[in-house]
Amino acid sequence: MKENHLKQLGMLGQSIWLDYIRRDLIAGGELRRLIEEDGLRGVTSNPAIFEKAIAGSHEYDEDIRTMSLAGKDCKAIYEVLSQRDVQSAADEFRPVYDETDGKDGYVSLEVNPHLAHDTNGTIAEARRLWAALNRPNVLIKVPATTEGLQAIQQLISEGINVNVTLLFGLPRYRQATEAYITGIEARLAQGKSVKHVASVASFFVSRIDALVDPLLEKIIEQEGDEVQFAKQVHGQVAIASAKVAYQIYKEISNSDRFKKLADQGARSQRLLWASTGTKNQDYSDVKYVEALIGADTVDTAPVETLDAYRDHGKPKARLEQDVEEADRVLQQLSTLGINLDKVTQQLEEEGVEKFSHLFDKLMEALAKRCHGI
Repeated sequence: MKENHLKQLGMLGQSIWLDYIRRDLIAGGELRRLIEEDGLRGVTSNPAIFEKAIAGSHEYDEDIRTMSLAGKDCKAIYEVLSQRDVQSAADEFRPVYDETDGKDGYVSLEVNPHLAHDTNGTIAEARRLWAALNRPNVLIKVPATTEGLQAIQQLISEGINVNVTLLFGLPRYRQATEAYITGIEARLAQGKSVKHVASVASFFVSRIDALVDPLLEKIIEQEGDEVQFAKQVHGQVAIASAKVAYQIYKEISNSDRFKKLADQGARSQRLLWASTGTKNQDYSDVKYVEALIGADTVDTAPVETLDAYRDHGKPKARLEQDVEEADRVLQQLSTLGINLDKVTQQLEEEGVEKFSHLFDKLMEALAKRCHGI
């Protein structure tokens, strides 16, 4: 019998999560099959995923009709639909959560993306979602904007699980780890347990190359000494950034400061590789999954990427290979005149804008369905 490459990732210390949710995935038994056969360990969602699920199908129509006739507005309808899916998925993953003592088995739900620059609004919404979902194995997704980071620290101190999302740059990643650790310290200072407080830091990968590669291609088209450097780092910046981020994770996890917290039950804030589906068709469809296999990490991937890896993945721990080369790639980028901090800030802003647009698009689709009743 052919070995399951996805299950082998678990043996290498990496948890595979699915970046997708939809009612029929759960009700039809497919999610349970993925858990049992592929060793799936969690699910992530975002406004884009729910927009496709709800606006792109008719399986929610009856519920939309019932709630609309009862006088609920579009936002309230969306919240009920999304929360039901997350609760159902969380219930499917509860055995995983229990078996792993809370390390895995999580389902993520994002706060309204329009709150990305509103600290107090984010805190209030996250508290409300956490209470409404009422499951220990859910993560509330909060974007790592400046305002979001302040909210994350407060939420962790209150014992609310957080998936820190839209991380693209290394300085921002360090800030996310600081928000988590400071939140844990504040909770312990209140005399409260941190054993069941969970957080992951979602580092978005392929979008980095999608923005940087065209900049490098412009340099390659020109004649000059920089052409060779540009060719060498083309398609390598995202993976290099992730490898350096993992070294930061190890440094923090092994620090005296964190060890004191771990002794009191604190969990490490694992890195979660997001946006691992390949956006450039010239690259392997498992490029980012292959390169970022490592212990104590999570990889969330869309269905197509999981299918591809199950079919032709080559499981091997590669995350700590060529770390010095990864540093060199990032250094070379600056010598080519590309400011990675500016690139990642742009990606953060575009990410917030994209999710806000898709959230609005979903509200419009729901409004049309409601008016058609």
